[in-house]
Amino acid sequence: MDKLKQAYEQMGLPENASKEDVEKRYSILARQARTRKQRQGSSAPESNDDYFAAVTEAYRLILDLDNQKSVEQINEREYGKYKKYAGTVEKTDHFFRYYKFHLLGGIVAVVLIIVGIQTYLNYQAEQERLAKLPPIDLSVMFIGDFIQKDSDELSILEEALLVHNPEWKRTSVSMTFLPSQSQNDHMLRQKAILILMTEKPDAYIMDRSTFDWLSDQGLLRNLDEEAELGFQSDLPPNAAVKGKSSKDTAEHIYGIDLTSSPAVQKLPLKLKEFIFGIRAGGSNDDKALQFIANYLKSE
Repeated sequence: MDKLKQAYEQMGLPENASKEDVEKRYSILARQARTRKQRQGSSAPESNDDYFAAVTEAYRLILDLDNQKSVEQINEREYGKYKKYAGTVEKTDHFFRYYKFHLLGGIVAVVLIIVGIQTYLNYQAEQERLAKLPPIDLSVMFIGDFIQKDSDELSILEEALLVHNPEWKRTSVSMTFLPSQSQNDHMLRQKAILILMTEKPDAYIMDRSTFDWLSDQGLLRNLDEEAELGFQSDLPPNAAVKGKSSKDTAEHIYGIDLTSSPAVQKLPLKLKEFIFGIRAGGSNDDKALQFIANYLKSE
């Protein structure tokens, strides 16, 4: 405490001076030191600098001790109730206060690692499951105003499509819901475009408004020859659906309307129209054409 007493004497203050008095006194002494230095210039004695350095050291000592006293008072109020355990509680509290973000970050990192591992294991399990399945005979995208009747599981629909193709082992089905009354909805259309850009099914099953859109986009294969030679004897009236493409303004057959097929009526779907079209540029046209032929002959 002798140092503290000397510090107050150095600044010309009583020991009971407040913090505000210390701040004001230091400001006065700092202005006086600057004024003397400006007046004396380069001829100012070094003792002036030594004196102000001693004042500054005294000022810092007083403030440090005052801050320490304030902290001790706060700790006494906060941790004094714990008595002999106050020190332990204080250290624990400080630890969590200073490192809580590190702890939270660590917990988040552990959770992310666990989720990542679980996701990877699930992915591996799914890949193993898919590897055991037979190859896909035909992939089909339902796009338009189609809603499954009983379940959201597409596997039911995949099994239903195999009924009239008994030699096949597996079909793959995806569904893009695009209501007829919302065909001009920009957001729904943009979403459908993104799906069509990323997914490449062998065939599309559509309602009429979606058929017109896809044929205009040039996404459907020309079926003129097949309708005239391959399906002619089995085609019901008006089953060959014509459309125009932006690349070819002449009308061509781009779809086969299978809505009246008894096999189609048994599918687990709510539908008004069932137009089957083959994706232009696909590599599985033979089985897609076989699908049409089987459903035209179904009873």
